[in-house]
Order: sequence, then C-alpha cells, then structure tokens
Amino acid sequence: MTRAIPRGLATALVAAAASAACSQTTGHPAMAGASPDHSAMTMAAPAPASGGAAANAGDVAFMSGMIPHHAQAVIMAGWAPTHGARADVAILCERIVVGQRDEIKMMQTWLADRGLPVPDATSTRMKMRMDGMEHEMLMPGMLTDEEMAALDRARGPEFDRLFLVGMIRHHQGAIDMVDELMKAPGAAQDEKVFRFSADVFADQSTEIAVMQKMLESGRLD
Repeated sequence: MTRAIPRGLATALVAAAASAACSQTTGHPAMAGASPDHSAMTMAAPAPASGGAAANAGDVAFMSGMIPHHAQAVIMAGWAPTHGARADVAILCERIVVGQRDEIKMMQTWLADRGLPVPDATSTRMKMRMDGMEHEMLMPGMLTDEEMAALDRARGPEFDRLFLVGMIRHHQGAIDMVDELMKAPGAAQDEKVFRFSADVFADQSTEIAVMQKMLESGRLD
C-alpha cells in the first residue's frame, strides 16, 4: 500500500537525507500498517558516491521528491489526447508534458552529477526508509491510485473536470514542497535548485489560477 506524504513531512525528509548519508541499507518493499515514525525515516541511499560533489540535504530531498511528483503530472496530462479533453485543457496538458519532462531530465542530471540515486523518470513513488524497511510514498498533492484510475476511466467533460481538480491540488503540493525547501537549513543556495524552485513556485501558481478559471468558466481566457 502506498501512503501519501502529508504537508509538512518534507521537513522530515530533509533530516532523513542528512542522516541517511551516513549509511546505505536495503529493506522490504511492503508498507507497514502503523503510522510513520519520522524519527526512524530515511530516504533510500542518498549518500553521494565516491567523487560526487557534496549536496545540501534539503536540495537532495526536493530534487528527488519532485521527480515522481512531475512523473505523475506527465501521466495525467498525457491522457488528454485519448480521453476527449477539450481544446484549452489539451493545450495546457501539452505544455505540462513538454515542460515537466524536460525538468525531470534536469533533476536526474543534477542528482547524477553528485553521485546520488536517480529516480526513474516514470516512477510516481518516492522510496523512503521507515522502521528499517523500504516504503513507497506519494509526495504532497499527488493523486492516489484510485483517483488516477477514476481519471483514466473518465472521458470528455468528466475528464476535464477531474483533471483540473486533480492538477490544481497537484500543483499546490509542488508549491508546498518549495515552501518546505526554503525552510530547510542551507537549502536552495545551489543556483540550479534556486532557479528551478522559483520557476516551480511561479509557474505552478500561475497555472493554478488558469485552471481555476477554466474550471469555473469552461474557457481559457
């Protein structure tokens, strides 16, 4: 079972990234039924490989978590041509697919350059360590498997509605992740991380306003 990371838990991820740099472990992929023990939580193997440049723990948590976050957005938006999305929704979806795929590549390169684990471009789960086991979790704002299935089943106006409602929440989750990044000690000093996080905040805030207007009026003005 995949658990969703609540707003504010990104702070725990930052601390986890720092602590996990001291050791690398493997564990069982199944989810435990109990609530997460944040004090025992670590991200999966974020320690830099030999020769990798040092990276701020907050930056690593942000870049690692934003890849699966973007991956789900690309899947959602990629359904527009086959699910009967109206023209304005389809245009927005195309922008999301193109833009976020490029950003995923950038984040993967940033992590690889520092000898860090690189999440797969199509994986929608954040791998973490809790209670000595590896778990897969959703980042803030992401849709559950059930919500994704409902979106995939929808067609026409229902797809448009579910997509816009879901992507507004999804974008807000990304903004929350930027907020958490800025609270992390020493984070966002790296120029690429700073510029990217600023772009995420600005672009996704703008798109939220656009999607809210589309949801209310049925038009892209």
